[in-house]
Amino acid sequence: MPEADTALLADAARAAGEIATRYFKRDVQIWDKPGSQGPVTQADLDVDTMLRETLLSARPDYGWLSEETPDDTARLAAARVFVIDPIDGTRAFIEGNPTWSHSLAVCENGDVIAAAVFLPIHEKLYLATRGGGATLNGRPITASDRADLTDAEVLAARPAMDPEHWRNGEIPEVKRQFRSSLAYRMALAAEGRKDAMLTLRATWEWDIAAGTLLVSEAGGRVTDRKGRNLRFNNDPPMLDGVVAGGRHVQEKLCAQLA
Repeated sequence: MPEADTALLADAARAAGEIATRYFKRDVQIWDKPGSQGPVTQADLDVDTMLRETLLSARPDYGWLSEETPDDTARLAAARVFVIDPIDGTRAFIEGNPTWSHSLAVCENGDVIAAAVFLPIHEKLYLATRGGGATLNGRPITASDRADLTDAEVLAARPAMDPEHWRNGEIPEVKRQFRSSLAYRMALAAEGRKDAMLTLRATWEWDIAAGTLLVSEAGGRVTDRKGRNLRFNNDPPMLDGVVAGGRHVQEKLCAQLA
């Protein structure tokens, strides 16, 4: 049942936080991934190992997709798949910024059915179950109901606001803000603290799977940059950006994208 999977993810996310916080603001070993894919730390690898052992021991018939595990395409034949980012926002983690998170999801036939996003330093645990709503530390959360795009608070990296991405080069008059972790950006949109978030680059599934369910179960809307519904467990595991948030603002952002 999805509820049991959500409870499993919650426990695993807390355990991940215990490991990662032992390394936070310490002299942790860092490597650069090949292909300019960014840094990875010993904390990322240790969290990944623990999550893989814990989750697959509990659900041995599930597939596995994680940023820090070599991809095994056997997952493509599995009905249910764990989609995991051991530490989302590794650069923030390295810099000592507390806005990194653990992002854990279960997908069933392409749809996310259970999700957890945990920020250990802020002690914020976001959970969602398909059909069961979304919560923050056990309290229900709801996406923004803002109607106007002008002055909406939108989480995005600076390049997303380049004129080339918008119809006729007209950048929407939003209040752009930034968080390193895509999962946390989506959680803030689900919580209604921000009106929306977007990323326009090709996006790894593990960055956004959990957040997708958080936003949708909080009453928001999530699509790719072209307004299409997201489907997970792809080969390769990438999607064409993501736009998520309160329904009105999300739809208006999609309408203005080139």
